[in-house]
Amino acid sequence: MSKYLKLFGTTSAYEAYINGGGVILPNVSFCEDERGMHYNPWTPHDYSQDYFTMVVTSGGDVTWTGILSNALSYSTDNGTTWSTASSNITLSVNEGNKVLWKGTTTPGTSYPNQGIGKFSGDTNVRYSIEGNAMSLLFGDNFKGQTSLEGKNYTFYQLFYQNKNITSAENLSLPATTLAEKCYYQMFQGCSNITTTPLVLPATTLATECYNMMFYQCTSLTTTPELPATTLAERCYYYMFDGCTSLTTAPELPATTLAESCYEYMFSDCTSLTAAPVLSATTLASSCYFNMFQGCTRLTTAPELPATTLANICYNSMFQDCTRLTTAPELPATTLVSGCYGGMFSGCTSLTTAPELPATTLVQNCYNRMFYNCSSLTTAPQLPATTLANDCYNYMFRGCKNLNSIKCLATDISATDCTKDWVKGVAASGTFTKAASMSSWTTGNNGIPSGWTVQDA
Repeated sequence: MSKYLKLFGTTSAYEAYINGGGVILPNVSFCEDERGMHYNPWTPHDYSQDYFTMVVTSGGDVTWTGILSNALSYSTDNGTTWSTASSNITLSVNEGNKVLWKGTTTPGTSYPNQGIGKFSGDTNVRYSIEGNAMSLLFGDNFKGQTSLEGKNYTFYQLFYQNKNITSAENLSLPATTLAEKCYYQMFQGCSNITTTPLVLPATTLATECYNMMFYQCTSLTTTPELPATTLAERCYYYMFDGCTSLTTAPELPATTLAESCYEYMFSDCTSLTAAPVLSATTLASSCYFNMFQGCTRLTTAPELPATTLANICYNSMFQDCTRLTTAPELPATTLVSGCYGGMFSGCTSLTTAPELPATTLVQNCYNRMFYNCSSLTTAPQLPATTLANDCYNYMFRGCKNLNSIKCLATDISATDCTKDWVKGVAASGTFTKAASMSSWTTGNNGIPSGWTVQDA
């Protein structure tokens, strides 16, 4: 603490200290002669004012390969001199070097020429990245640029499968106006990167803008702030899928969702222990599809307050979350196709199922919902009297400890409505049916063999 607090006998001594350099900020100094306090705050460095920069921590070769002849220049003397612009650069760097990059580029938008180009390197080189990525688009005029409008695929695969980057904490991605697929696969497979930019500031997103942006960044431990409230189709699609070191998720403040917006967003994040709050009340098709699939350390599910559903909205949302013990309430009474299909499939620690109050079913609504939930002992009450095609298909298959089902259906004529729905449940148990129902069969497609049957 003493390095931040200083005592001086005279004001002149204090001024000599401040003007002499080497002050550690923030600093609080007291001058006895004036009996006065002086405060010198710490001002964080504004990396958005710097050219895009590589800070080398381990030497080797760095390569730039431009798409459609997109050329960059580099500087190794802090911008005093710059190389001739080129679309193919291989540069040998040493530990401690800083390499600044700039260029006036135009992203390609047609396969296979998408984006502006790609940075790569040999197996030895390691570096962090900082400064403003806009210098790769606007050259010396990058400061204050916040729009990617008309620049689809802007930074597509810019660091794809790059094992050289260790940190992007001080990288500025300042765009507030985005373009379709602008950050698509930007850091995919960067297995040594541990930190992301602090924030992705856009509040209105574009189609697939962050699609697979950090896909399989297996060392990643942080996420950027995501303040967007106006989402777009597949905007966060697979964004952190396979980030196996990620323990916490960013806040997701949007209340109105877009098609497939969170699909596979945290899939296979095997270290994730807590889900973000999901306050959305207006859903969209596939909005939460497989969102937390394979998050094997997730023990508690977030609340899901929506009462109006969308096709496939919660399908496979928590599939293979093997430590999930409790399910969220599901208050919706009007169902849509595939809405809860596979939602808790493979949740082998789930002991309590949510209530399912709907009395009118639709195709595939509960298909595979509790498939292989091997710790589940009691099924939720099933009040619907008329079943729909595939509605209970595989619903409790593999629930080897399930020994109690109450199903009030009186019309089970729909196609595959109970196909294999109780295959693999406990050898004995109690099945409660509607008193007027006499067409149940015994076996995997009906009442489990060996169970006691009683009327409701």
